[in-house]
Amino acid sequence: MKVASADAMRQLGRRLGRLLRAGDLVLLTGGLGAGKTTLAQGIGAGIGVPGPVLSPTFVIARVHRGGRLPLVHVDAYRLGSVEELDDLDLDASLADAVTLVEWGAGMAERLASDRLEVRIDVPTEGTDAAEGVDPADGADGTREVTFLPHGERWAGVRLPARS
Repeated sequence: MKVASADAMRQLGRRLGRLLRAGDLVLLTGGLGAGKTTLAQGIGAGIGVPGPVLSPTFVIARVHRGGRLPLVHVDAYRLGSVEELDDLDLDASLADAVTLVEWGAGMAERLASDRLEVRIDVPTEGTDAAEGVDPADGADGTREVTFLPHGERWAGVRLPARS
């Protein structure tokens, strides 16, 4: 689906957040500036997380409490191996929280066979979005968002569409 702006990405995240339940693992993939954290902000709002959902790039993981569910927000960008991800002990909170992992492809899939992968692509040259336009900065730019559900948890779940 096409998402045309940062606000639209947050709205998509809000709708997705309302569907999430304890034990859900969501992997966000896409290049730098694709809008992963912007989507995560919307997911946090959909879960009812009070306060801002910021990129955990430098702290690696943040736990947001106070919403309908705890949100464990991880940025695996700076992690060099599956072992480093294992050191975060995410499986200890997996059953009780929504676990959202940015840059988790190739590492975090092993946390749960039931997971939702969300791929965010920036259209290439010649389309209506320029490479490197970051919706988190309030800049508009069309993104292509693809949901890739895995496992029984997601069978029959009606994932959000454009508003």
